[in-house]
Amino acid sequence: MKQLKIWHIAVIFVILCGACSKTSRDDNHKELKIAIAWREDTDNEFCTNVVEAFRQAGVNVTVLPQVKASYIDYEGSSVSANQLDANGIGYLSNDAGLLVRAKAYDGSNVAEVLRDVDGVIFSGGEDISPSLYAVQEDWHHIKSEIDYNAARDVSDYLTMAYCLDHDIPILGFCRGSQMLGVVSGATMIQDLPVWFASQNLDYNYEHRREKGEGETYRDYTPHDVKLAGDSHLAKMFGTTTLTAVPSWHHQAILSVDGTPLSVTATTSVSGIKTIEGIERKDKRCAVAVQFHPEAAIVKHLGKGVNNANASQFMSYETAMPLFRSFIECCK
Repeated sequence: MKQLKIWHIAVIFVILCGACSKTSRDDNHKELKIAIAWREDTDNEFCTNVVEAFRQAGVNVTVLPQVKASYIDYEGSSVSANQLDANGIGYLSNDAGLLVRAKAYDGSNVAEVLRDVDGVIFSGGEDISPSLYAVQEDWHHIKSEIDYNAARDVSDYLTMAYCLDHDIPILGFCRGSQMLGVVSGATMIQDLPVWFASQNLDYNYEHRREKGEGETYRDYTPHDVKLAGDSHLAKMFGTTTLTAVPSWHHQAILSVDGTPLSVTATTSVSGIKTIEGIERKDKRCAVAVQFHPEAAIVKHLGKGVNNANASQFMSYETAMPLFRSFIECCK
């Protein structure tokens, strides 16, 4: 009887060891899942360029489903008109913005959307509703710059808040950097030309080419960026100086004072250091840049809308380490 019990114990031990070994093997060989936060216009270059950059780095990324909040009314994928501004501009009303900041992802589908996701990319795009700022502001009142997407604002805000609370790695580009700022409580510049004029400073559209006549394509503009030596971003790029990054934005983060954010990259315009990179040092990997290294990669591959000027921008080899490093962060 004693020998039988010993034999039973041995069998159970072997089975358990085999199960542990299998679990370990499965975890080690789990396919890495990195995804772009939801957007409907997946054919937009801010999205397709990110997809191509990560494909070059060895990972196929997809776009996540929309994250919706139960306390926001929707018509299909769009936020209902009763929760948009009264002027018909298209951004979240102040009441809706306060709800999103107060409730965040409570009562949303974000946990299901992010199940098994190892990292989330927040791509470029529309201006963020100023009703989502920690201190709400009126919109900038520049009719030529009306470009809001309330449904994406809600989805991005909830997705990013969940990632931060659950320490899921984040990488933001342009709007993605601004969203990390907004979620973390930073103050914003709603229009760079207007802001520089208000400071009696010259501004020559260093961050985005001035709009020409008609609807002609407006390409990125190159400028240099300095990275903080102790930043995660500098370690990811492997340098503290980036030359000729592709830039395309008219809004920016003004200040991170009083927030968990650290400024990790800047560029100088008229003696003013504008913020080009931020990170949350209290998180494993929450990094964002105001510029577009993914655009440089695509230009050098000869796949961009305008790739004839690729030599004006940072090289493929300079841009790629950011994407490879983020993959490592997600593993």
